[in-house]
Amino acid sequence: MSDPVVVLDDLRDESDALDALVRELSPEQWAAPTPAPGWTLAHQIAHLAWTDRAALLAATDAEAFAVETRKALAAPDRFVDEGAEEGAKLPPAELLARWREGRERLQEALRAVPPGVRFPWYGPPMSASAMATARLMETWAHGQDVADALGVVRAPTARLRHVAWIGHRARDYAFLVRGLPAPAEPFRVELRAPDGTLWTYGPEDAAQRVTGPALDFCLLVTQRVHRDDTALVADGPDAERWLTLAQAFAGPAGPGRAPTGTGRTPADQAPTTGPRDSEGA
Repeated sequence: MSDPVVVLDDLRDESDALDALVRELSPEQWAAPTPAPGWTLAHQIAHLAWTDRAALLAATDAEAFAVETRKALAAPDRFVDEGAEEGAKLPPAELLARWREGRERLQEALRAVPPGVRFPWYGPPMSASAMATARLMETWAHGQDVADALGVVRAPTARLRHVAWIGHRARDYAFLVRGLPAPAEPFRVELRAPDGTLWTYGPEDAAQRVTGPALDFCLLVTQRVHRDDTALVADGPDAERWLTLAQAFAGPAGPGRAPTGTGRTPADQAPTTGPRDSEGA
């Protein structure tokens, strides 16, 4: 895991990039549908603002966060949608201001967390670095929904290394959340980064491997693309099964995206040769 300051700087940059996509939108565009069923662009930003608030409570007020946790347990299938729905009802300028203020307060709170300290979350307790990584992953993923709705193609950046890292780390969870046994053996994952470097995870001599573009892997583990529409290559039955289940986020497994029928191949990527960058984030 990276220095929390580095991850937090990248989280701020990722948030700013999404902010640039939505800051000049008309009210009609804020109400436009996104690939998430029932969610408009306003829902996407409202969800990020809601989760930032929850993370801020977790980092600064354990008792208040415990109250929120009880609410979530009382309505596990609704509390996320309800949080997004509440924020989406706000006027766009107010929603945007709320998201900006909340993410800045979270930045300040996470930077103040002493090294080694963990705080409660909906899953296992989180360090400041782990929380920042999770927030970056979610900001990027929901930013993809916004970009898709607007017809914008985003240039991938080195910040994807954090999404790739958490996607790799969540391998066993993707199986367990579906009631399946996790693979007994570690996998080797080799991902071609946007700048041509190679991000690697797992032992080099692992029998089962996943290789391909980092962007495709990140889209897959955030369930923003179907397995068939990626150029990822799996060697081994468990590795292939993982790519049909992968998720980088906590909570129930979602349905994911339907295939578009325009699947890519490794040759489509034209990767450049570059040095290895071991262990991603």
